Amino acid sequence: MRRSTTRRGLKRQILRFALLMWMALAPSYAATNYTISLANSSQHLVEVRILLPEGSAQRELQLPVWNALYQVRDFAQYVSWVRARDRTGRPLAVRQLDKSRWQIEDAEGGAVVEYRIFVDSPGPFGAQFNSQHAFFNLAQVLMYPVDARKRPVVVRFNQVPEGWHVATPLASIPEGGFSAESYDRLVDSPVEIGMFQESDFDEGGGHYRVVVDAQSGDYDMEKISAMLHKIVAAATNWMDDRPFDNYMFLYHFPRGPAGGGMEHSYSTAIAVNADVLARAPEVLASVTAHEFFHLWNVKRIRPQTLEPVDYTRENYTRALWFSEGCTSTAADMIQLRGGLLDEGHFEQELASGIGELERRPAHLTQSAEESSLDAWLEGDAYYRRPERSISYYNKGELLGITLDLAVREASHGQASLREVFQWMNQNYAKSGRLFSDSEGVREAAEAVSHADLGWFFVKYVAGTEEIPWNDFFRGVGLRLAEGKNTLADAGFVASRNFDGPMTVAEVTAGSEAERAGLHAGDTVLEIDGSAAGQELSQQMARLNPGDTITLKIRGRRGGERELKWKAGSREEITYELKDMENITAEQRARRAAWLKGEAQVPPETHSH
Repeated sequence: MRRSTTRRGLKRQILRFALLMWMALAPSYAATNYTISLANSSQHLVEVRILLPEGSAQRELQLPVWNALYQVRDFAQYVSWVRARDRTGRPLAVRQLDKSRWQIEDAEGGAVVEYRIFVDSPGPFGAQFNSQHAFFNLAQVLMYPVDARKRPVVVRFNQVPEGWHVATPLASIPEGGFSAESYDRLVDSPVEIGMFQESDFDEGGGHYRVVVDAQSGDYDMEKISAMLHKIVAAATNWMDDRPFDNYMFLYHFPRGPAGGGMEHSYSTAIAVNADVLARAPEVLASVTAHEFFHLWNVKRIRPQTLEPVDYTRENYTRALWFSEGCTSTAADMIQLRGGLLDEGHFEQELASGIGELERRPAHLTQSAEESSLDAWLEGDAYYRRPERSISYYNKGELLGITLDLAVREASHGQASLREVFQWMNQNYAKSGRLFSDSEGVREAAEAVSHADLGWFFVKYVAGTEEIPWNDFFRGVGLRLAEGKNTLADAGFVASRNFDGPMTVAEVTAGSEAERAGLHAGDTVLEIDGSAAGQELSQQMARLNPGDTITLKIRGRRGGERELKWKAGSREEITYELKDMENITAEQRARRAAWLKGEAQVPPETHSH
């Protein structure tokens, strides 16, 4: 079926065609040309060639030190060598200026720069090349000319194995390869190369491409497409906006450790372990709704502290509680509207999230803003300990819920979090403005509620005051009930960085785990025969006191061994959302609107 073209879409197509024609007809110095050669899959090596146009005699090339995660990972550690020559083949001097920047001499007539780089970091936050496929976050592979970061770029792929194809949201060009208006746009576009399966569909005027790299028996493309229909329809309706014509979902379902997703302006890359997908398909819907909503929140509704992106050092922001955490709040609303999440499970997950925050002692010492600033420490096992930090994802999502309820209360049900996001989309994203971190969110919330909400941001966003949950839930006729439960105690705390191994952060003194020989700093390879992944908490939750725990570990000084011990027991405070007694009609009406992610219809409207 031929899709309809909107006036905005036609304008974008004309602009893109004009850009491609300009690049084709302009002199060679207009664009930086990259060629990525898939040189050696067994050793995970790719070779990069950069054609630098005419310019200054001295040119500097920078390889980003971070990308995809708020963690400095120094991708230059994987660069084997760098060399350069002029257009005639004469060697040019290459001088390394620091760990990730190189200077090319005598390049006024243009230059050809070549280097080899090792890429074997799996998942949506990495770059990987092996015998199965290649996946690139291009900022982890491609250096950029410091003086030409804003110029158009072209990228091509060489030595692609027979039968492999390329999938990317980048625009293809007639002479082969792909183009972008700048380096920033280029590296915001992931690339999958391999024998992937794909599907596509149209929804609400947008065209969607679905690319899956996984074993064929590990997923059902029809079910994934059906889920995506619901998510994109619900999200674009909720925002009353679709700032794209084409969008790509890229999925990896490996049988080893995997988890998470990475947002991009016109695509997302998502990884879910194949066993988790089979056992709990709702995980895929949750992460997909989150990453899809990012195309508004963070990619377009963007805090000023994240711009311009500094590829040489950390970009610090206090706004991740909103850009990440409230994106999770929006994802819940989208799933509720799409029929992928019901009221019971929503309230159950909400109560679980409250428990996660309340059980971290650091919620009394680290604010949501401070957690956002400290995102750069998340790669360190000690920082992830409950007494050291909270998660801006976790508290941010809860702040999104409570801000929604506060806006509804202040506006007598006539505004909600949906109106906050729509206001920010209109007044920031579509106006080409960046918002001023938490102050920008407050500005939007007060604009739609017509009330002073400074108390909320001072106490719970910038501050560490205990959140009075029942004060917020009362408006929708709910109360938070506490209880106690006896749970299995594994005797250790472990966590996994997004692209790193599962590391033991703490072993309980005198526990069976300690007696079995487990130490802080050990790497957990397997738990009860399954690869240790992001789903550790679910694996531990299935334990009963007295169950045998079997861990395969790698010790701090090397060497693998298997440890066994019996789980102990501990008492834990549990949380549950329950109906208040004698719920009023107003509370029921507000709850119904809340669960739809909408403001209430004014009562007088019902009589007309």
